[in-house]
Amino acid sequence: MGVPFHHLAWTFCWVTCSTDLRPGTRASAARCYSHGKQETDEEFDARWVTYFNKPDIDAWELRKGMNTLIGYDLVPEPKILSAALRACRRLDDLASAIRILEAAKDKSGPHKDIYPYLIQELQPTLDELGIPTPEELGIDKL
Repeated sequence: MGVPFHHLAWTFCWVTCSTDLRPGTRASAARCYSHGKQETDEEFDARWVTYFNKPDIDAWELRKGMNTLIGYDLVPEPKILSAALRACRRLDDLASAIRILEAAKDKSGPHKDIYPYLIQELQPTLDELGIPTPEELGIDKL
């Protein structure tokens, strides 16, 4: 199994190698890569749980965080999703909570055992916060 995408700490940049930009001249580009400290799975999870547990998180930060998290090549751990769902409750944003669950199901892809596992692990949080699943709302069939 390969390294999850979030562990690849590559920095990508373009460097202009020519400052002569008169008509008829071309600027060439070079790629620069640097290796940063690799983050462990536990550090990654703790960083995202801390992010979503911020007491003053606003709706924009919640959406930005989820967009970034879903952009990684991984399915978020239940503890991260639980923290995000709690942030939704603090913001009184049921729509975002449902969207988080839909995104987790989508990220599970063809692996049919991942989403039921996530729901099983999140069920106490869902019950505590009064958040229904997309399946309970019937919107998974739309």
